Amino acid sequence: MRPTDRLGALAALGLAALLGGCSADLYLDRRDTIAFHAGDAVAANAIMQTIDPWPRAAADRNIRYNGERMQGAAERYRTNKVTPPAGTSTSSVKYQPVLAAPPADSK
Repeated sequence: MRPTDRLGALAALGLAALLGGCSADLYLDRRDTIAFHAGDAVAANAIMQTIDPWPRAAADRNIRYNGERMQGAAERYRTNKVTPPAGTSTSSVKYQPVLAAPPADSK
């Protein structure tokens, strides 16, 4: 065997050893399943045993609405007008705006 062939084989062997260490992420993944391809059998069984997953209110198709508000909204959408919100705070109490303190003198 020539020295260049031996050097190429040694380089290929070293590269294979380095790439063999790249599969460590499977060990570090830490899952609760037996194998990575295992499914969620417990969650699937819980769903299968659920009698009715939807609440009663979901079956109510008689949706209550205000026709005048809907007509006004459609008109604003058609004319591209924006109505500002009435109040953006979560409190109904009116407070005085707080004035910023003057900057302190740094000496």
